[in-house]
Amino acid sequence: MAGLISRARRALMYVPGNDERKITKAAGLNADGIILDLEDGVSANRKDEAREGILKALQEVNFGRSERLVRINSLASGRATGDLLAVMPGKPDAILVPKADSAAIVQEIDSLITEMERDLDIESGRTAIILTIESARAFLDLQEICRSSQRVEGLVFGAEDFTADTGITRTLDARELLYARSQLVMHAAAFGFNAIDMVQTNYSDLALLERECREGSELGFTGKQVIHPAQVEIVQAAFTPSAKLIEYARRVMEAAREAMKEGKGAFSLDGQMVDTPVIKRAEKILARARAAGAIE
Repeated sequence: MAGLISRARRALMYVPGNDERKITKAAGLNADGIILDLEDGVSANRKDEAREGILKALQEVNFGRSERLVRINSLASGRATGDLLAVMPGKPDAILVPKADSAAIVQEIDSLITEMERDLDIESGRTAIILTIESARAFLDLQEICRSSQRVEGLVFGAEDFTADTGITRTLDARELLYARSQLVMHAAAFGFNAIDMVQTNYSDLALLERECREGSELGFTGKQVIHPAQVEIVQAAFTPSAKLIEYARRVMEAAREAMKEGKGAFSLDGQMVDTPVIKRAEKILARARAAGAIE
C-alpha cells in the first residue's frame, strides 16, 4: 500500500545554475522547491561554470523553507558523475535525474550518491532522488524504475522531451498527453511518490496556467514544474487542498473515530455513505494539507 506523502512539492522552479541573480531571487520566492539546473537550462559551454555556481549557492544562499534540488545532466551525456562530484559537497536535498529511462540508470545514480555521501561524511540516505520520466521506454518500464531505489520520492513528467521522443503532436489542451500523465500519476500513487506535472512554457498566460493546474490536480498530480516567478503562487495554491476540502476531511475523520467506537464499518455523513475508501481519501487530503503547511 502506498504511503502518505510527507513533503510538499507543489511548485518546483527551475533556475539556471550559472545565473547567480536568478538563484538569489528564486531563493526568496517561498517555492516548495528550487531546481538548480545543470541540464537543459544551461548552454554546453557554461556547464562547468554552472557547477561552481550551484555549489556556491548551496553553501552560501539561504533558501528558507524551499527544498534545494539539483538537476544533473543525463547519465548518457557523460557528465552526470562530474556533476555529482561538483555539487554533493553542498549537501543538496535531492537530485533530479533527467531521462530516467531504466532501473539501471537510477541504480547507478543511487550508487554514485551513496559513495559520495560516505566519502563526504554526509548522513547515509539523506539525499533524495526525483526522476524525470520523458520517453516511451521509461513508461514501458515504469514499475521497475519505481522499484529501483529507496531514495526515489517523486516522478516528474517531461512533456516536451516525451513528445519529441514519441512523435506526438503537442496541442494547447494537451489531450494527447492524457494517457502518459495518467500512467505517471498511477505509478506515483502506487509507490507513495510525489507526481509532478509538466511545465507550462507560456509563462505570461496565467489563465492557461490556472486551467492546466486544475486539470492536473483533478488527474491526481501533487505539484507542477515552473519556470517563472509569476507561476509559483498560482501553482502552490492550486495544489493545496482548499479550506472547504480540509474541513470536510476533518469531519470525515472525526466521524470515523466515533463510528469505530460504536463498531461500525460504514456510516452516514451529510446524507452520504462513508466507508474505508472515503476515509483513506480524507487521510490523504489532510496529509497533503499538513505537508503544505495549511494545517498543523
